[in-house]
Amino acid sequence: MNTYNFDDIRPLNDDEVSGAIEALVTDEGFRRALSYVEPHLDWEAFVQKARQCQTREQFKTMLSYHVVMDVAKQSTFSLTISGRSRLPEGGAPCTFISNHRDIVLDAAFLNILLYDIGCGLTQIAIGDNLLIQPWINTVVRLNNSFIVKRGIGMREMLEASKKLSVYIHHTIKETKESIWIAQREGRAKDSNDTTQSSVLKMLSMGGENDARTNLTTLNIVPVAISYEFDPCDYLKAQEFQMKRDNPDFVKSQRDDLLNMEVGVLQNKGRVHFTICRPINPAIEKIDPEMDKNELFSAIASVIDREIYANYRFYPCNYVAYDMLYQTMRFRDTYDLRDKKLFESYLQQQLNKIDIPDKDEAYLRARMLEMYSNPLKNNLENRDNI
Repeated sequence: MNTYNFDDIRPLNDDEVSGAIEALVTDEGFRRALSYVEPHLDWEAFVQKARQCQTREQFKTMLSYHVVMDVAKQSTFSLTISGRSRLPEGGAPCTFISNHRDIVLDAAFLNILLYDIGCGLTQIAIGDNLLIQPWINTVVRLNNSFIVKRGIGMREMLEASKKLSVYIHHTIKETKESIWIAQREGRAKDSNDTTQSSVLKMLSMGGENDARTNLTTLNIVPVAISYEFDPCDYLKAQEFQMKRDNPDFVKSQRDDLLNMEVGVLQNKGRVHFTICRPINPAIEKIDPEMDKNELFSAIASVIDREIYANYRFYPCNYVAYDMLYQTMRFRDTYDLRDKKLFESYLQQQLNKIDIPDKDEAYLRARMLEMYSNPLKNNLENRDNI
């Protein structure tokens, strides 16, 4: 029996929506932020429409859906999804686990794509380190996000992880809503996407059976996310050098806000989501006598292989691979114009970096890794099949 009180991590209840919306529309910080995303927004009309929302579902479908869709129209060439036939039959709730490219948009884009193909909107895991302003906390909880607590002591972290896991199991089994969670804490800044065993360990904690059965009941479905361009690539490269030059370097809240702003507003080119095969059949084939830590590692590898196999690649990925490894391996997948366009893009992004002792060769290599690592992992995955 669940004895936890989820009030500090759950999305807002419907009876809390009206008060939350009133707090939002009177918050100058929220208004300023929204004006960046929607510069031509009729604020008074938005406020009037917001005040009509009485439930989370209404807020998401009447307002949030259209804001995210506008972001997609302004900052992507295309936003597409494939693999819908792999979704659980009958609309059964599942746990989507994906690689992580953008702080805000990975889950937001997935949700509107799922909505467009007739699926329910997922609940979204978000780290409390991103709740920098009170209005951000309100917006994410209105949009079906639940809070992952970070930056707490080891003992508190264990209890928080158990509570989070119980909440996820409760959501899948009782409220029948799907979940989205990233495969790791934070983005893989070099795009070398690997599932952290600690995420799977957390997910298994909240069930009532053994770890293998607990994970099976969550109906895990990997999702491969492919951005043609990552607008935060230069910020990620900059962070690599800052950490190289000063091992004690830690990003500030201002850095997180800048990453969110750039990620939302700047060009991403083509963006594609691939729903991969549910992993329960693969879990059933794993040796039941396997040590628990080995089990988590084996399941993480299953998720990784599904994601690696289902990336969508663009000319920049092939160009970056050949540039980084000084090969002509993928020369037939792009032409001279593609190569020049990517080289020009790369230089434009590098020019945005303004730090002491700027090491352009190092920064260029890190950015080339970001665009070539998904292809590298895909190739190695093919070799291992």
